[in-house]
Amino acid sequence: MNIFGIEDAMNLYGLDSWGAGYFGIDELGCLEVLPTKTSDRRVSMVRILEELKKRRIKTPVLLRFPQILHTQVHALSEAFERAIKEFNYGQTYFPVFPIKVNQRYSVVENLLNAGFTKNLGIEVGSKPELIGALSFVLPGEALTICNGYKDEEYLEAAILGVKLGKKILTVIEKPFELDDIIALHKKHGIAPYVGIRIKLNAKGSGLWEKSSGNASKFGLTTNQLLQGIEKLRDANLLGHLKMFHFHIGSQITEIRRIKEAIKEAARIYAKSRKLGVSIEYLNVGGGLGVDYDGSKTSSDASVNYTVDEYANDVVYTIQDVCKNEHVPLPRIVSESGRFLVSYHSALIVDVKDQTTEFYQRKPKFTAKEPQVVQDMLYIFENLTIKNYREYYHDALERKDELAALFNLGMIELEDRAKGEWLFWAIARHAVKYGKNTKVIADEFIELENRMFEKIICNFSVFQSIPDHWALDQLFPVMPIMRLNEKPTRKATIVDITCDSDGEVDKFVDLKDIKHALEVHNLKDKEPYYLAFLMIGAYQDTMGDLHNLFGAVNEAQILIEVGGKIIIQSATRGDTTGEALEIYGYEQEKLLRAVKSMIQEKIEDRQMSEEEGSALVNTYAQFFKSYPYLV
Repeated sequence: MNIFGIEDAMNLYGLDSWGAGYFGIDELGCLEVLPTKTSDRRVSMVRILEELKKRRIKTPVLLRFPQILHTQVHALSEAFERAIKEFNYGQTYFPVFPIKVNQRYSVVENLLNAGFTKNLGIEVGSKPELIGALSFVLPGEALTICNGYKDEEYLEAAILGVKLGKKILTVIEKPFELDDIIALHKKHGIAPYVGIRIKLNAKGSGLWEKSSGNASKFGLTTNQLLQGIEKLRDANLLGHLKMFHFHIGSQITEIRRIKEAIKEAARIYAKSRKLGVSIEYLNVGGGLGVDYDGSKTSSDASVNYTVDEYANDVVYTIQDVCKNEHVPLPRIVSESGRFLVSYHSALIVDVKDQTTEFYQRKPKFTAKEPQVVQDMLYIFENLTIKNYREYYHDALERKDELAALFNLGMIELEDRAKGEWLFWAIARHAVKYGKNTKVIADEFIELENRMFEKIICNFSVFQSIPDHWALDQLFPVMPIMRLNEKPTRKATIVDITCDSDGEVDKFVDLKDIKHALEVHNLKDKEPYYLAFLMIGAYQDTMGDLHNLFGAVNEAQILIEVGGKIIIQSATRGDTTGEALEIYGYEQEKLLRAVKSMIQEKIEDRQMSEEEGSALVNTYAQFFKSYPYLV
């Protein structure tokens, strides 16, 4: 007898590969989180849900772990500190968090607090982001980097930041922005420090590769850079030019691409220093990836390097170029938002149902069925590993014949049901036999993919994991319970939106992409939950209200020594009324309209006053309800 244990579950779902030490399985078979990567602070997701239920916080719920933010920002900074020490690099490193990666105030606040001793700064890409960022207290040396297109108000806000004593660096993305900076200086007699984004030949790799290279949306060419330097020199503002910046895409999967970009940017920095430009900072941008599937490869869902290798290559490459060019070393800046926040949040959803259309109970056969059904019954009863391919092809023909006869009215509904059951039973056995051969034929791989069950989960793909829908990005998904039991089903996940795209049918795997998730059979009156993990980067920002499913309930969780759970905050998600109002459905207006309809019914004596009053109250209560299933 094969016993399925915790180690088997760890291997099946790949926790040790992609979990980065933040996740494990306890002795009860429950998924647990270790926010500091230490065994003295660990707790199961099931226990967290139990604590939240006491506060009437229902699933779907987004769990945030601020301690993971602290762990990640220190891991990043200390990787660079080790590299600087190893290579005797005579300058310092400044981490910066791009607010666009996760704009939630609580996330930004917790992250900046965690990185205060590491001089963690903030990057903004728009006027509203800058207005928000100016409210945060940063260390004196920390940078506030202003990217994106800028109008006069944006630049005025940057000036305000300078007057507040912040180290503002306004990055020139397009040549005309230099004219605006010069005009601003003439107007105020003050200007923020300037950075220039340079457009490299080097390109990134992965899903965001197209955002880099010569065709990228932002950045100055070499010729535009030289013209910009002269323009600043003529305006007596060359001393304000403090930083060069480049960006070759998010989630760069290959370290080789990163090294190529750094070498090119470092060379531009060095040549510019020789032109008399006193650049202080070289900003290597974003791109530091995380390993979503645990394969440690250059696949779109992984990276073929570690944070230590990344830091070492950045530091060594810049130093090597500067040494050869005999120019001073720059301070190093990176905007590694995905690395900082990906791990810190998890979405817990409840499974509402499990479809079993390919596993229905066998019908009773009477030998009086139409010939087409009897033929399929013969195929089913005589299918073997020697003839499965031929017999499956015969079954395909009978399936088409069955449909044609039904459409002509020559067989009954019961006959069609029996024939369909037989076809899928034959298909199941054919797939099983096909998988026992040395090389399974493509048609049986495709057939198996069609036959996976579907589990209906209480969430919206479009709201909570939009990058899976838009980009086919993979996120780790797994049950949070019964992990000491062997899963008996394979299923894809469908959400509760009225959209066929609301499905998760690609899952992380070490060797390939899985097209189904291993799950357990549902038990009557026993809840079953799944966790979507590593969703802290971009998903909050990009999620939309498809079918008016709004933001989910949310909780910030701290874990104390010994596994004590501290619910730092619990926030209810959008109510039905709030989701409606986002698109202009004012609650009072809707209520008045319904009251008017009810009043007409009362006046026509189709409804009593008591019934009408009760209906109004019921309708009004709906505005306060959670849009998701209860």
